[in-house]
Amino acid sequence: MYYIGVDLGGTNIAVGLLDKDFKIIAKEKCPTKTEREISEIMDDMGELCNTLIKNNGLTADDIAYIGIATPGSVEPPIGLVTYSNNVKMENYLISDELSARTGVKKVLVENDANAAALGEAIMGAGKGKDNVIMITLGTGVGGGIVINRKLYSGFNYAGGELGHIVIKTDGRICSCGRQGCWEAYSSATGLKNMTKEKLEATKDTIMWKLIDDNLDNVSGRTAFDAAKKGDKAGKEVVDEYIYYLACGIANMINIFQPDVLCIGGGVCGEGDYLLKPLIELTRKQEYGYSQRTKFTEIKIAELGNDAGIIGAGLLGQ
Repeated sequence: MYYIGVDLGGTNIAVGLLDKDFKIIAKEKCPTKTEREISEIMDDMGELCNTLIKNNGLTADDIAYIGIATPGSVEPPIGLVTYSNNVKMENYLISDELSARTGVKKVLVENDANAAALGEAIMGAGKGKDNVIMITLGTGVGGGIVINRKLYSGFNYAGGELGHIVIKTDGRICSCGRQGCWEAYSSATGLKNMTKEKLEATKDTIMWKLIDDNLDNVSGRTAFDAAKKGDKAGKEVVDEYIYYLACGIANMINIFQPDVLCIGGGVCGEGDYLLKPLIELTRKQEYGYSQRTKFTEIKIAELGNDAGIIGAGLLGQ
């Protein structure tokens, strides 16, 4: 049997055909165009799945199930998206809708961050381990918790909002409305905000040259690039960013003690320049670290943009 994983993103719909070992053997994608009605987006999703099936000489009966990784809040047992803002859905039976368009009877659904975490836990950075946490550093801080190789999402399927632990009381306003959330400090958005604040307070810095004296050109790389050139202001931003990132990761480790905690997102392209000081700071904040001989492995996620597809394809396991 084969499996199909669907990653419904705000930019693209990506669909992959997986073999019995959950390796991607073919992919299709198209723009999501989120301004459209959900029925039109579903039509494209169904067409991509059907194209994969047909182009690989298969029929719907050869597909054990389709898994969907979607933004928003979901109820997996009934295939329902209760609410999604990025791709507009409300109380939408996404599993039934895709089944009707493909003829595949079994269609499963999960939140996209959870699905990506499952993919990394089973086939990526956590392969061979039982307990894995994935943190995604993007526009926000997403994440997923895998315990004994199964996703944990709480009694109402809304658990795992790891970015919304508070790490600084009365701190920065978060998009969720709270103050001091981890997301407000450790997301790519938070990093850019820190960089802009430092630029506004410091005129004599390499960072201004890197952005051509235009704050609109600030990216998640600006402070890191400046720090590598010996810029003091850039290094201060990087140090602050890593400090808060380590704080949140230490919290996750102290609560869950996972075998592996992996991080994904554009900032992970910094490699050891990010990872080495991050691990050092995290260890110092772990409970009982000085007496322990075994530690959670902190590493970069491995599946990249395929994490959602592979995680969706694993939902029935």
